[in-house]
Amino acid sequence: MAERNLLGYGGRPPDPRWPDGARVAVQFVLNVEEGGERSILNGDAQSEDYLHEMPGRPARMGERDLSVEGLFEYGSRAGVWRILELFRARDLPLTAFAVGRALELTPEIGRALSAAGHEIAGHGYRWIDYRTVPEDEERR
Repeated sequence: MAERNLLGYGGRPPDPRWPDGARVAVQFVLNVEEGGERSILNGDAQSEDYLHEMPGRPARMGERDLSVEGLFEYGSRAGVWRILELFRARDLPLTAFAVGRALELTPEIGRALSAAGHEIAGHGYRWIDYRTVPEDEERR
């Protein structure tokens, strides 16, 4: 059986010291994933069936699922720009968990995030199950 730490800090959590004596820290994260999902356009055998807002919807084998693609595309076509404007107006930073494929397809988003001074964190290359991907392929 794999070992798991179920106790954690055992009732003695660390005492963080936030700047200016703040009692809480908040991190805003924006996921940038559009185009990284499973899709016939990405050479996949099926459409995305897991990471979307329609639970239980089966994958479309060998064909595009325009409804699922549309859900993802809202983010790159409208959502990200609305969020960037909200954060600009309030002078707030955010971290973008960006999928590499998404930034390849919409480099404008990466440039906009960078120009606004936001942190861009690598969030994988694609939305696929990496458990079966050989290490040499994953390193490419």
